[in-house]
Amino acid sequence: MAEPITAVYVQDDEDWTITVEGYGKKLTGRAPGIIAARDSVDQLVESLGPDAKGATVVHLLNGSALEFTATYMKARLARPEPAPLEVPASEAVSSEAAPAEVPAQQSEEQAKPQNKASRRPKAKLTADIGDALEKKAPAKAAAAHG
Repeated sequence: MAEPITAVYVQDDEDWTITVEGYGKKLTGRAPGIIAARDSVDQLVESLGPDAKGATVVHLLNGSALEFTATYMKARLARPEPAPLEVPASEAVSSEAAPAEVPAQQSEEQAKPQNKASRRPKAKLTADIGDALEKKAPAKAAAAHG
C-alpha cells in the first residue's frame, strides 16, 4: 500500500505556506492564494520521487481536510468581478467617417396584398380523409377473417 502524503496549508495574509510530507521527506513552499498553493502541492509531491506519483495526498487546513476542501472550493467557485470593458483609441470609430448607406427595403406588409380577394386561393382537399379510411377498413377486416 502506498504511503499517504500530507499537505498542510497555513494562511499568512494573502499568501499561503505549504508543507508536503511523505516518503521520508519534508518540503515547503509559498504561494499567492489557495488555488496557487494547491497547484504548488502537486509540484512538491512530484519532487518527492517516482513512488509519490499517484499516491494519496491528504490536504489539511487547520488540521481538517473538510476545512481545506471548503476553503478551496469557495475560492474556485468565487467569480471575480469583471473588469470594465475599454475600447482602445485605435479601434474607436472616428467621427469623420461617413456612415455606410443602407438601401431601403420593402416591408412585408407592402409585399402582401391588403385584401383576401386579391390573394391566390390556397389548395383545397379533394377527398375527405374519413372516406379513404372507411374504404380500406373493410378490406383489412375481410383479410383478417378469411
